[in-house]
Amino acid sequence: METKTKQKAIRKTAARKKARPINTKTNVTKDTPLQVQDLDLASIAIDSDQPRKTLNGESLKQLAQSIKEYGVLQPITVRKTGKNFIIVMGERRFRASKLAGLKTIPAMVREYADNDVLEVQIIENLQRKDVEPTEEAEAIAFLTDRYDPTEIAKRLGRSENFVRQRLKLAGLIEGFKAFVRTGEMSLGLGVAVALFEPGEQQMMLESLEGKFNANQVKRMVDNQTFDLSKAPFDLADDKLLPKAGSCTLCPFNAANQGNLFGEGHMVCTRTACFENKKTKTLMNLIERAKKEGFRLVPKIRYYWKDEEHNQLFIAHLEEHGFIVHLPDALEIIEKPMEPTLESIKEKNHYRDLNEKELQDELDEAMQEHMLAQERFDTAEDHGFEHGMFIHTDSYHTEEIYVKVKEAAEEETHPLPLEKRKMDECTPEEQIAKIEAREYRKKEIENNKLFEEVVQMVRDTEYIDMDKPLSKDEMAAFAISLYQNNIGYHNQSQYFQNFFGDTGNRSREEIVADFRKNFKEATLNRLIRLLLTKQVHFGESNHTNNWTNISFYSAMKEYHKKDIETIEVRYDKDRKKREKRLKERIKELQQQVKTLKG
Repeated sequence: METKTKQKAIRKTAARKKARPINTKTNVTKDTPLQVQDLDLASIAIDSDQPRKTLNGESLKQLAQSIKEYGVLQPITVRKTGKNFIIVMGERRFRASKLAGLKTIPAMVREYADNDVLEVQIIENLQRKDVEPTEEAEAIAFLTDRYDPTEIAKRLGRSENFVRQRLKLAGLIEGFKAFVRTGEMSLGLGVAVALFEPGEQQMMLESLEGKFNANQVKRMVDNQTFDLSKAPFDLADDKLLPKAGSCTLCPFNAANQGNLFGEGHMVCTRTACFENKKTKTLMNLIERAKKEGFRLVPKIRYYWKDEEHNQLFIAHLEEHGFIVHLPDALEIIEKPMEPTLESIKEKNHYRDLNEKELQDELDEAMQEHMLAQERFDTAEDHGFEHGMFIHTDSYHTEEIYVKVKEAAEEETHPLPLEKRKMDECTPEEQIAKIEAREYRKKEIENNKLFEEVVQMVRDTEYIDMDKPLSKDEMAAFAISLYQNNIGYHNQSQYFQNFFGDTGNRSREEIVADFRKNFKEATLNRLIRLLLTKQVHFGESNHTNNWTNISFYSAMKEYHKKDIETIEVRYDKDRKKREKRLKERIKELQQQVKTLKG
């Protein structure tokens, strides 16, 4: 609604009146029989306060052509003002009739009480299918002065969730609404941004520096929202932070604003509150661990221990008196998960098993589970102590039993064991040296064996085979790309848990499991990441470099509109520059002629 003065007047009137049903037949001030009249187009004016601001030009031309052939089939509705008339419903038919060259138009003249005319216009417009979304949102927001979302949904023939999403969209600041109108910003992303206060939206908008970038906006939204289904605390707990209350009833939970992210999907838009609840959850866990005497074990692999947030977490536990051991220094018994038929199907999705075979797999898994559960239940009888794994990012916990690994006795010698002769070693050390030598011999043998196999394969027709890649080949290629072409930063950002739960398994076991569970989508993601990373900048571009040309062409399949927008901008600047250059060259050519003449 652009006419704010009229809005305020209507809202004041609405506040004084009792809400009543909107029906164009009952809002007439007196029971006058309605008749269709042919009114002179020149006597009819468009309502400047009409809530609908955008009309499709092409659609209007098509309607005009239809009117030329068949006439105006449905009369417009007008209200009298002095000697002339103002349109209430039917602006498109009016405009199309003028385009068609008509002099008159069939119309019904009605009188409306108070401010009902604007409300009738709004509902009539909203019942159309081609309403611009931000105008639709503003119109629905206007109706909330008289009706709740449920009633609005009934009147419009829409779902309540649709109405609530449009109400949220109405909260977008004007800068983002402009991007929605141009189609650059999707409605879903618009609703997500509208979850934030206007001040926060303004900061997001300013960071774009005038150029819309959907991925950048999505990252900003993701960085400031939290999926509550992954929260480490009870969402119904209203005592964790009494002032904040429970998440299930919180107005900043998107699920309480009309399922904006899908049915029942809870998303928090208050960063500070969520982080405070996480911190309070951690402090409660620390106090509980002190009271009950169980061990807290940060779930950090040894090679990640030096990351800053992990170091801070370890230091935090040590400040509270805990002796911190990482998983590599512990024997750990994790609480086993009871297998189900669904989990067996998922685990064996690559195998074509019938019902009996699936049941056999489940029976075998249940036997293994019972043994694992018994080991877990009797862990304390075997010298293990109760503990909790804690994830340093999410603060999620897992019940475990742990035992500190025994450190080998240290003995001082002038030379390390591998450099001493056999007769200088104790019998135990000689055994260790023999086992180390054998281990090294096996490594050398495996190195030679592998090299021989590769050379053999290269000498065959393997490379020239006219066959599609097998699942194992695609899995091998995926691992090769991940290990050799994807850097640590990109591995962490795009491919967390690439190999799944590695645990204490060997690399062969991890790769075997990866092959079993491999999905082609994983390889597709790897290739697409490399496509975006292995282009060339500087003096190379999409017209002079093989890699860049192929990348540019491939991206047009998915981002044609965005690419064309960028191309148009550059083309516009180029044409301006070329025009100036031509003018300058023309001047110089004229000077040359003058000098020669």
